[in-house]
Amino acid sequence: MKMKADVVIVGTGVGGLFSALNLPRDKKIIMITKSDLESSDSFLAQGGICVLQDDSDYDSYFEDTMRAGHYENRKESVDIMIRSSREIIHDLIGYGVEFQKRDGQAGSLPEDRTETEKTEDGSWLKQYAFTREGAHSKPRILFHEDITGKEITSKLLSQVKMLDNVKIYEYTTMTDIIEENGECRGIVAVERNGEKLEIRADYTVFASGGIGGLYKHSTNFPHLTGDALEISKKHGVRLEHLDYVQIHPTTLYSKKPGRRFLISESVRGEGAVLLDKNMHRFTDELQPRDVVTKAIQKQMEKDGTDHVWLSMKNIDKKTILKHFPNIYHHCLEEGYDVTKEPIPVVPAQHYFMGGIWVDSDSMTSMERLYAVGETSCNGVHGANRLASNSLLESLVFAKRAAQKISREYAGEENIEEQDRMRA
Repeated sequence: MKMKADVVIVGTGVGGLFSALNLPRDKKIIMITKSDLESSDSFLAQGGICVLQDDSDYDSYFEDTMRAGHYENRKESVDIMIRSSREIIHDLIGYGVEFQKRDGQAGSLPEDRTETEKTEDGSWLKQYAFTREGAHSKPRILFHEDITGKEITSKLLSQVKMLDNVKIYEYTTMTDIIEENGECRGIVAVERNGEKLEIRADYTVFASGGIGGLYKHSTNFPHLTGDALEISKKHGVRLEHLDYVQIHPTTLYSKKPGRRFLISESVRGEGAVLLDKNMHRFTDELQPRDVVTKAIQKQMEKDGTDHVWLSMKNIDKKTILKHFPNIYHHCLEEGYDVTKEPIPVVPAQHYFMGGIWVDSDSMTSMERLYAVGETSCNGVHGANRLASNSLLESLVFAKRAAQKISREYAGEENIEEQDRMRA
């Protein structure tokens, strides 16, 4: 089956959805996803999303991100992400996303704000509650219980479904891109029934997620196997830092195979501590993820165990039930009451910092091909991602990709208009 679109987007997580929402409404967009619409890792994000509350926090936020990334981050990208954060949060709230407020009630902005107010004046953010996670020098993370990713992604998905110019195909897997004269002119895909699709498009956006499906133990969905990376490699598209893989320190230990349930870093940010087999604390839980992971692995080797323990004893029950209801109920289903006892945790593959090299507008080394989210590498995260920067980074650079494509269309249309006038 041959199809034509203006833009084809591979993936329906926050990167793909936000790209679609920021593209011109008069452009035909086709989106595909390898599984169902809810099976993207964006839905799984628990902790929250960072934001620059006020300009006084810029230096510390920048330094926290760089330090966590072992100073291998691309400074320009870090700066863009931080300075764009208020605008992105404002956009999300406008789409109906609810973050926890200081009075304990989730809610949206009571009134609209001008461009200047939303980017330069962060006073409207003071109504919201903020939490802190590992390697952050201060609380700067907005959240919705412990299902922030689900809250954001579901609201964006609802908005995209209302767009007349967007068509979404589930259970459709990209198998190749269409390359002509060194440019990307669409993709080749296959549906669940085996039917092959040739989707030709002016522009292509990869938003297909990470590589967790390649690992035995991962917090990712198993169908996320780095397809875009393999296809890019085949076509000579530049890749970067393929060895930058983050292991999350705390996932719920289980002898059963399959995806690991994440125990959000914000649990440790609120006071949870790691314990050895003798129930003694053995590390600083708020260090960068790779440092905490190494400490856990070292302790397991020392103790001869296949997990350590995480205790939430320092967090009052009301906070646990209010801030971490999803974690509480999941652990209860596994036989652990986190309000009364520690839970077994173990590190597992979580995030991919490398990927398809992109510039500050998310354009790859191939003309007309863009990449956003975890499948891309814009250098924000360096060698190790700072907690709760993933959703923000995906959204910031997805919007920039859409804006660049929009400018490209505007330029083409201006040229066509000039040609018509000359004729």
